[in-house]
Parts: sequence; C-alpha cells; structure tokens
Amino acid sequence: MAKECYVTGKKILSGNKRSYALNTSKRKWKANLQKIRIVENGEVKTVFVSARALKKNNLTRA
Repeated sequence: MAKECYVTGKKILSGNKRSYALNTSKRKWKANLQKIRIVENGEVKTVFVSARALKKNNLTRA
C-alpha cells in the first residue's frame, strides 16, 4: 500500500533533479505523513495524515 494522506490525498511526487549544468536525475518529493490512530464509526483505524491536515482538521484520535 502506497502512503497517502487520509484527509487531503497527498502522496509522493516525482520529477527531475536539475544541476547547474542542467544534468537530470530522477528524484521524489515525499509528503510529511504521520501515522495516527483515529476513531471512525466506532472503529479504531490506523491511517497516515499529513502534518498540515493534522493542524487544520479536528480528527477524533484514539
């Protein structure tokens, strides 16, 4: 399972790293995902949530 934010849907982005000489190599930008436990419909779930979504949203944590 690929890591993806449960709230916002953020995930890994890919692209090229560019040097001053314009050489290219592949690289990844990873989202700042935190593993938390939440309560949803009376069940405890473990999900990944981005740090920004943790600050903004009121998630019911277990």
